[in-house]
Amino acid sequence: MAWVWQLAEWPNFIFDPAKLQAAELEFHHKAGEIAGAMNHFEAQEDALFAVELLSQEAVSSSSIEGETLNRDSVKSSIRKQLGLKADVRANPNEIGVAELMVDVYAHFQTPLEHKTLFSWHEMLMNGRRDLEIIGEYRQHAEPMQIISGNYNSPKVFYEAPPSTQVEMEMDRFLEWYHTSLNASDRIPTLVFAGIVHLYFEMIHPFEDGNGRIGRALVEKAFSQRLGRPALHSLAKVIDLNKKTYYNALQACNIKLNIDDFLAYFAKTCLEAQDYTIQLINFTITKAKFFAKYSTQVNERQMKVLLRMFEEGIEGFKGGLSAKNYQRIANSSPATTTRDLQDLVTIGALLRVGELKGTRYFLGI
Repeated sequence: MAWVWQLAEWPNFIFDPAKLQAAELEFHHKAGEIAGAMNHFEAQEDALFAVELLSQEAVSSSSIEGETLNRDSVKSSIRKQLGLKADVRANPNEIGVAELMVDVYAHFQTPLEHKTLFSWHEMLMNGRRDLEIIGEYRQHAEPMQIISGNYNSPKVFYEAPPSTQVEMEMDRFLEWYHTSLNASDRIPTLVFAGIVHLYFEMIHPFEDGNGRIGRALVEKAFSQRLGRPALHSLAKVIDLNKKTYYNALQACNIKLNIDDFLAYFAKTCLEAQDYTIQLINFTITKAKFFAKYSTQVNERQMKVLLRMFEEGIEGFKGGLSAKNYQRIANSSPATTTRDLQDLVTIGALLRVGELKGTRYFLGI
């Protein structure tokens, strides 16, 4: 069996852009909707929204790879990178992924070069001591394989080009990127970004971090095509169904026809835009909520309400319980009951259920 990069026609991917024509129109319509909604933000609101979305994407992109990050630490590090007040200490890996996300966001217009990718890799591998090469393409002699199963009987899902071939492959990748980005008869944006991700993943040029850098490249590609930071919730949506994502990539391991992958990619990107629009609406609602209730609640209640909003669009799974309130506010049972009743009375919280099954949800 030949891997895709061993085929004579590699890397000339086969696809029919007409199949994504409707998705392409919808993509640009939603991109305009996102830009229009954000135009209503004040400068500070715009920065805070960027912090929320970049934090979400950093945590989700790492989660796709099986790495769990502390969202508060990542958010604090992103705030620091953006010149905002930060008060939570972060671990090296959290600092690194925050640097990567902010670089993609703040410097999207910078041309994509080898040194860009090397810099991203150095950021992402911050604090790692187990890798031979950081900030350069892999150089090890053994094959770069994606495997599963136990040590005695591993299953090889994919084997990337050998290290001796990587620099040449990446030269060709970057040449294709710039030609496709700027060509007068350029391919549609969704097709371009989809191939950017797939092409990079098939080369797998680094010892580690290829998935996270590959998803950062999608945001870079979208942003450069749109002329502004894309701010899509792509990693968040992928993380909600990782198996489908990996299956879509795996299906391209031995063939150059990528119509099915591009169909999956387009659908996922449109869902990511929908999620971003929800997040924008949530941010606006949050601002209105606190403008209405900030003078009506005490310090304990404010702390809990802020914590509930920290959970984002999904909110507390199953709602807020009295025990949750006690733990967050460090309050007695009697004070908790009184605080919760007051919040329900003014409309800040909605009460559902009875007795031990009582749960509270934000009144939005």
